[in-house]
Amino acid sequence: MPESTVPIEFTQETFDAFMATRDEPNWLTDMRQSAWKHFSSLPMPSRRDEEWMRTDIRLFHLDRFGQSETDPSDTLPHSVLGGEIEVAGMMTSKNSQSLEMQFDPELAAQGVLFGDLESMVNEHSDQIHPHLMARAVDPLYDKFSALHAAFWRGGSLLYVPRGVVIEKPLCTLSALGENQIDLGHTLIVLEEGAEATFLAESHSMPGCESGLHVGAVEMLLAPGSRLRYVNLQEWGTGVWHFSHQKAVIDRDASIQWTIGALGSKLAKVNQHVAMVGPGADAQVNGVIFSEGKQHLSYHTLQHHEAPGCHSDLLYKCALQDDSRTVWRGMIKVDPLGQKTDGYQRNDNLILNPSARADSIPGLEIEADDVRCTHGATTGRVDDEMIYYCQSRGLTREEAVRLIVSGFFQQVSDRIPLESVRRALGDAISQRIREYE
Repeated sequence: MPESTVPIEFTQETFDAFMATRDEPNWLTDMRQSAWKHFSSLPMPSRRDEEWMRTDIRLFHLDRFGQSETDPSDTLPHSVLGGEIEVAGMMTSKNSQSLEMQFDPELAAQGVLFGDLESMVNEHSDQIHPHLMARAVDPLYDKFSALHAAFWRGGSLLYVPRGVVIEKPLCTLSALGENQIDLGHTLIVLEEGAEATFLAESHSMPGCESGLHVGAVEMLLAPGSRLRYVNLQEWGTGVWHFSHQKAVIDRDASIQWTIGALGSKLAKVNQHVAMVGPGADAQVNGVIFSEGKQHLSYHTLQHHEAPGCHSDLLYKCALQDDSRTVWRGMIKVDPLGQKTDGYQRNDNLILNPSARADSIPGLEIEADDVRCTHGATTGRVDDEMIYYCQSRGLTREEAVRLIVSGFFQQVSDRIPLESVRRALGDAISQRIREYE
């Protein structure tokens, strides 16, 4: 571990020392203390737990990572999603510590809040308190969510007042140094009739591979609001990535949520959309590309709590080398969720015989007037398709790139931002090696 890194063992002494540095509202102090007690009482998840039976973390040790002060002069990775477009706001951070911030003053004059959540929690306590880990992310769900709730720092806040429409995207970039910890928390709140586009991306610093991310994302959409949220995860190949993510969607509100999962050593992500008001709509898109010995596990839940809601989930996974993906999806319909229209699909493209994709779709329906369907497919690249492309003058590698790009096209077509489509396509293309 680098000399500048201070190891964190997450003991009572560590927590007490951390709390002694905080200057926060009493309600947040109480939340942290409750979460710490819960964390201390829970064992580490194991394969005996149903949710973790396909994800082995026996080689994971919390005390191998630490935190050091960030050098503001550090050169961060280039922003893939927001680097080539005009944005309304841009925030960068490293190891959960905010670095640079740009924001359109005209939006600030309209009451929009955008910036470092940790530094804004005191000044805007009345606006943040009703939402932070109250309706979306449960700080007591498991050991990782409790750890995050107790120790989170940095993060990002977007609060859009009633009726405000933000035309240009807002962008955040989080970077992680060698053996460092990122505990950032994202909170997005849209009041009634508000609209926004939020682009979030995470990278390891150049040359840095190992690290730990224990994060959370929560999005609260009031009636009639609209949010487009894109998250690109490109951590280094030695980063352990644990995250709880949830959107709560009220009456006639809608979210388009796109995930690009390309990095990390092991990822265990819980992604949850809850439709709590009539007419709520959720479109969830997932692009996963794994390589080496990566293990990427994504558990999704489309929860229909109100009548007349619609959800549409499409996850596309391509796997090469000895990598493994786990997608476990559930559509849950409560008794009040009549007239539900729910759909989920997971397609897997195997690029190497040693790769493995586990798909577990599920339905839990307690209403009798619904339309819910799901499906999953797994297959290899068709040799005849490769031969056809080669007969048209392409090399074998070019043929595979073209076929994989076509495989992800269905998700790309859903994304309205050309820059995002291009960024995801380029990131995947750079990883594809010759198909064996």
